[in-house]
Amino acid sequence: MNSFHLVNIGFGNMVSAGRIISIISPESAPIKRIIQDARDRGMLIDATYGRRTRAVIVADSDHVILSAIQPETIANRLADWAEDEDVAEEMEEE
Repeated sequence: MNSFHLVNIGFGNMVSAGRIISIISPESAPIKRIIQDARDRGMLIDATYGRRTRAVIVADSDHVILSAIQPETIANRLADWAEDEDVAEEMEEE
């Protein structure tokens, strides 16, 4: 997973796949506190375009990114990329 890859998080917005630490549902109180803390620190990126937040992405840079698409959808996009990377690495080894 050492190549640069962007994952679509909705509405044409992209996040670097290698920088994602977690993808979380926003319903719980602790996650709401994480969002508010990021907002207060100026580290919140709202990519929802005014729609309901369905996924909260935490990056290794301490940025918190809000997305209007489901966490499972983002995770599936990451998994598809990881599988493609594994296939590419296997082909390089042969």
